[in-house]
This record gives sequence, structure tokens and C-alpha cells, in this order.
Amino acid sequence: MKHLGTGIGWRPEIAAAVEGMPGIDWVEAVAENVCPGHLPESLVRLRERGVTVVPHGVSLGLGGADRPDEGKLADLAAAVEALGSPLVTEHIAFVRAGGALTASPRLEAGHLLPVPRTRDALDVLCENIRIAQDALPVPLAVENIAALISWPGEEMTEGQFLYDLADRTGVRLLIDVANLHTNHVNRGEDPAKALDELPVEAIAYVHVAGGFERDGVWHDSHAHAVPPAVLAILADLSSRVRPPGVLLERDENFPAPAELERELTAIRETVEKGAVPVVPAVSADAASETSDASKTSGTSGTTETDSGDALKASPSTEPARQRLALAQAALLSALVAGTPVPEGFDGTRLSVQARALAGKRADVVAKVAPELPEILAEAYRKTFVAYAHGHPMTGGYRRDALDFAEHLLLGGRLEDPDVRRQVSDWWLERSGPAPLSQHPAARLARATRRVLLRR
Repeated sequence: MKHLGTGIGWRPEIAAAVEGMPGIDWVEAVAENVCPGHLPESLVRLRERGVTVVPHGVSLGLGGADRPDEGKLADLAAAVEALGSPLVTEHIAFVRAGGALTASPRLEAGHLLPVPRTRDALDVLCENIRIAQDALPVPLAVENIAALISWPGEEMTEGQFLYDLADRTGVRLLIDVANLHTNHVNRGEDPAKALDELPVEAIAYVHVAGGFERDGVWHDSHAHAVPPAVLAILADLSSRVRPPGVLLERDENFPAPAELERELTAIRETVEKGAVPVVPAVSADAASETSDASKTSGTSGTTETDSGDALKASPSTEPARQRLALAQAALLSALVAGTPVPEGFDGTRLSVQARALAGKRADVVAKVAPELPEILAEAYRKTFVAYAHGHPMTGGYRRDALDFAEHLLLGGRLEDPDVRRQVSDWWLERSGPAPLSQHPAARLARATRRVLLRR
């Protein structure tokens, strides 16, 4: 695996600062925010300087019951090609549930949710990763996630689960030490034990991030400074293996560049104190060969001559997918639709997670549709969170913003006529084709909607 060095998560809000920071060897960009034909000029300049850019996916849902979406895989591959990246990363998580496997409405979490550490989930995840590896032009690494909740009846520790996953698929690991700390606080899991069980030789790189504790729950916010406890886990990991790369994640509440540089310095010094010999790097070609060879192992019953299509059609994981689909749909429905808490889950923790999901939806919708919080002012967040608890997200965040505005208008929840007019105009401008069609039928439909929404 390529030696990456020290990096930082590239975000548009700190693009200029990142370009000016000394000692930045590489950056990571959210893959879904990369448009291959229109790369941000900042990323282009970084690439021209020889800075490696790694796309980091957040919406594939490799831990879900469904097989990976071919369109999302194609988009991820296109981002890799556009950025000239040596690898690509995603998460060990599920982000949606329901649909055909459960004959129920498709629900979107808008967040990374934990996969149960069971043999069913492992079988499904292994096959999903093999499918993704076949579709991607470079090696794949997958990240352990933070969680507020635990699944009942788990059969493996996190370290055992990750070890088996890497052993069966050859996938590389992106180890987030902040997430190990989160799971220590929230689920009582020992980070040192997880590191003891991990195949550290499979690590592609490491994430470091900050968070905060409230009422005994650690929130992996990516909006606070890296705490000493997270650096201590990084030090423990670095005493076992020299990670090929370490990256600071910060997604919001960005401090001054000098503060980010101080955090990067602390991360470098922590890794150096580990002082273990550098493990010889594995070339990207060799990693790909290992990955290809590993696709013949596991429970799928495939051979070297099997094609990706044959693997996708394999019926061997279907019973496991069905069981996993039902379990994940029940959990997600309880979190976003207010259905009963599934047996074995901690109802209090699920309530905390449900509030966190609603809050995150409000925050992201405010980013993709900034006009709404400007129009609604202080009432925006409270109004949106109340809406979210009774209205699950079934599409993306832009669709969510439109649905929220329509809910306010049709429900007569906007008493101020000026606010109602602004929300109505915003909704009308974005809910139809762009540019607006001048066909008589389309104009009549717009006029009709306008009348209905302003009643």
C-alpha cells in the first residue's frame, strides 16, 4: 500500500487553508462531493503539486442487506479516475433499509449505522465488498464506524469481525482511532483489545478526529479538537505498526488554520513516538493481486474463473440477506419512523440515536438548502426536528428539503404571510424542471400548485 504520510480532510470551507499548510502530504475528499468533470480548483492545484487525493465514500452502504448499487459504484470509480487516486475508501455500515427484500418502504438513515457483528452480517458484507472490489479500479479500504447503540446477540468482537473480513476478502482497513474511543465510551469496548485482535498489517491509513461527551454519551462530532484519549489510542496503534498514513478529520466548526496545524503536529509527534520499524510498503499492483486472489476464499463458493456477474447472482447469501434485511429495517424504522423498539435494544440509547439522526438531517438540509433556515430563522431547527420525527427520509437531502417545505405549506404551519410566501416561492422554484417549462400545461400546473400552496 502506498505510503501516504500526514494528511487532512479536504473541505471547501478550509480549501485555501489546506493549500497553504506546510507538511500536508495528502488529503481526503468526500467522494459524493466530487464531480469528475468539474473538480474544485483547489483539488486540481493540490494534485498538480503532487499531493495525493483519496476519495472517501459515505453512501454506498456496504454493510446493508442489498448488494451495492451499480450506479454508486460507477460514480466512485469515476471519482478515483478523475483524482488519480491510489485507493478508495468506504465504511462498514448500513445507511438504508427496507425495499424489495422486506416488502416495505425504503428508508434512508442519512447517517452511518452499525452492522451487527454476526456471521450473517459478515457473509453479506464479504460478498458486497467483493462486488465493490470488482467494480473499482484501485484497492478498497473500509472504515470501522462509531456507534451509540449495540446490536443484541452479537457473535464477535469488533477486532474479530475486522480480522475475518480482511482475511476473507483481502480488503484493506481504514482504522479510525476516534471511533474506537467512541465505542469505548458508548459501548464499553476496550480499544487495546480491539487493536490486539486487528490485522494491523492490513491497515491502509488511520483517521483521527474530535468529539464531545454529553450525559455519558460520546458524540463523534468531527467539530471539536482531538482529545488526549484519542491520541493515546493512536500512540498504542503506532507502537504496533507504523501506519502508512494518518489523517485529521474536521467537518464543521472549523478553527483558525494555526489550530489545525497544531493538531497535525500533535498527530505527527504521536506517531513518531511509536517508533516501530516501517513495514515495507506493498505496491498498489500487489495489493490488487492480493485482493483478486482473496475473492476465491470465503463462503461464496466462487472460483478464479467466476465473473462479477456470476458472483452477484450467487444464491449462497440470500437467506442471510433476508434475515439481515428484516433486522436492519426494524431498527431503522424505530429510529426514523417511531415504530416500536426491536427486542433486545436499549430503548434509551435508541432515543438518543433518533434525536441525533434528526439533528443531523436538520444540519445537512440547512447546508443543501441554506435559504430555508434564513427564511424560518430561529424556528428552523425546532420545526425541522419535529417534522423529522414523523417523516422518514426516503430520498436524498435535496428531496428532504423539498418535502419539508411542502409539509409546512400544505399543513398550514406558517402563520406569517411573508414567511409563507418566501417558502412557497422557494419550493416552486425548485420542485419543477429547471429552467421552468413555458408549455401551457406546465404553466397551468404551476399556477394550480401556487393557488393550492397559498390557501
